[in-house]
Amino acid sequence: MSTARVPAPEVPVARVLPLLGLPHLDRLFDYRVDSKQHEAVQPGVRVRVRFSGRLVDALVISRSSHTEHQGELAWLERVISPEVVYPLRTRELVEALAERYAGVRSDLIRAAIPARHAGAESADTSTPWEELGTVSEPDLSQWSSYAYGESFVDAVLSGAKARAAWQIAPGDDWARALAALAIKTVIDGGGALIVVPDQRDVDALEAACKEWVSAKQITVLGASLGPQARYRRFLSVLHGQGRLVIGTRSAAFAPVAKLRLAVIVHDGDDSLAEPRAPYVHAREVLTMRSAKEQCALVVAGHSRTAETQLLVARGWMHNLVAPREVIRTRMPHVFAAGDSDFALERDPRAGVARLPSAAFAAVRKAFGRGEPALVQVPRTGYVPTLACGSCGSPARCRHCNGPLGLPTGGDAAVPTCRWCGRPDSRHRCGECGSVKLRAVVLGAGRTAEELGRAFPGVKIVTSGGAHIVTAIEETPQLVVATPGAEPRGRYGALILLDTWALLGRQDLRATEETLARWAAAATLVKRGGEVVVMADPGLAVVQALIRWDMVGAAALELEQRAEVGFPPAVRMAAVDGPAQAIDQFIELLEIPEGGEILGPVDLPPGVKLPGEYDEQVSGPVQRILVRVPVTAGLSLGRALRAAQVARATRKELLPLRVQVDPLHIG
Repeated sequence: MSTARVPAPEVPVARVLPLLGLPHLDRLFDYRVDSKQHEAVQPGVRVRVRFSGRLVDALVISRSSHTEHQGELAWLERVISPEVVYPLRTRELVEALAERYAGVRSDLIRAAIPARHAGAESADTSTPWEELGTVSEPDLSQWSSYAYGESFVDAVLSGAKARAAWQIAPGDDWARALAALAIKTVIDGGGALIVVPDQRDVDALEAACKEWVSAKQITVLGASLGPQARYRRFLSVLHGQGRLVIGTRSAAFAPVAKLRLAVIVHDGDDSLAEPRAPYVHAREVLTMRSAKEQCALVVAGHSRTAETQLLVARGWMHNLVAPREVIRTRMPHVFAAGDSDFALERDPRAGVARLPSAAFAAVRKAFGRGEPALVQVPRTGYVPTLACGSCGSPARCRHCNGPLGLPTGGDAAVPTCRWCGRPDSRHRCGECGSVKLRAVVLGAGRTAEELGRAFPGVKIVTSGGAHIVTAIEETPQLVVATPGAEPRGRYGALILLDTWALLGRQDLRATEETLARWAAAATLVKRGGEVVVMADPGLAVVQALIRWDMVGAAALELEQRAEVGFPPAVRMAAVDGPAQAIDQFIELLEIPEGGEILGPVDLPPGVKLPGEYDEQVSGPVQRILVRVPVTAGLSLGRALRAAQVARATRKELLPLRVQVDPLHIG
């Protein structure tokens, strides 16, 4: 016989947020708390409640002595754990991001709070950070190379809300500089959080930190952690033991106590944007935390995104850039050799290695000094795409307009569409009518073969795709790598090949991302080394690299986007779904003042709705863009959220995806 449950002696009502993932149920519900649960049911703890006949996880938001619910309240089933995993600062952050991105709070909580692991709760997370190992005074001298760098460091250490767009100077060890600043911040009693795009950057930061602190004093939150280790480290941060935190995208939510310094590195990297709804970007998480928690913020990179430049232009953060004389003395010599057929055909070495004499000479000089040379190519693989041999227009499939390439089999194979797989042995250019074809992106594998013939006896190393080389010895060797896969080391020369494949992409961020990839590779070249860009020297992006004017390039990019009305100069949402769902959504959406709807249009090539979608049943997927002035950003988020709630209330079953300020618009 069960014992009757007795209400808690005080505030017997718990307001909880069930983690259901549904827009119309993203609100608080009241449950009764019994006397045995009274002590454990605190705001921020995980509980189980019965909702519509099934048990679901929920988070306690508050306790109350009364309820506005008409009728009898259900009992709260049980407390999952007494740990307060959803503190007030995390709750305020999640609510602000849900409004900004028109998202459901439970989707954000999924990214912010790892799944519970009971075994992790027994680990020691109470030992103070200072007692976990020995600490050495870090070297902050690297910041002195930047204009107002010392003043910025002083402001961070004093607890001021200093915010800077840090333009990493050529050749600077960014990981060591950030590690020193973060460790000094923690030594002085604050907390530090550094977010980077991938595990390679995490490893570089961790290695830099170990110069001054022990491994136990570094809390790493990466994608490779298992459930127990992730939850244990989360609790360490939550309890104030983990005060020096580095990690990838989801680490931006880490509840660092007394947060005094937040850093995001290479914010233009795609991996910093959450691939699941509501598609939050780590940069926005940290900028919002900086505003709410009044902590210092550093947005660091070899180049600069238009989003960061907008923050500088509006005075929300300031430049942290090395003086021109410092940049000139540290940067390699950069020049453009052109990337036209005419330039290559006149060069006798073109038939062997696709390198003009200037690039060939730069590599030879590096070998002569006993230094390695780096060749960056846009893609992995072996002759992936083709273009017209006369006018250079991309070769397209006559059936689906996909890119033509050569399948395995080499140059003698029949050109085949890389989308639909149809062969096209009689291709004719749609622009000039020529039947000639040439390879335009030969890929790392094919490039390595050609360079091996051009430089006999030289060791060839390839890095990219599933095979990434982390570091190389600084001996004469030729490294062929894709962007982001360049092995760590100091090179005597860099050749940037097939540049049009990056610059010619039909993408809003093509120029910005291309400059970022070039700059990241160029900063690996030693002082006195050479960087040869196989591109038209008259292009603004090429001139920006030659002058190492990343700030000017970002300002130009922002200006150009403002002229055509694209983010970040405006706020924009992409709404994808079948035509019927799009029409219904437009009816429910109250567009903020000054806003407009663009489209509908077809989805960009290669973009699909998540999950299973039967186009034969529901029709082709379309996209509309909702554009509003940048000052109406919050109004847009609220309007999109309200429309989704109304749609869910009407039980519309057709899928719909809403992305606010997506990285790739199409």
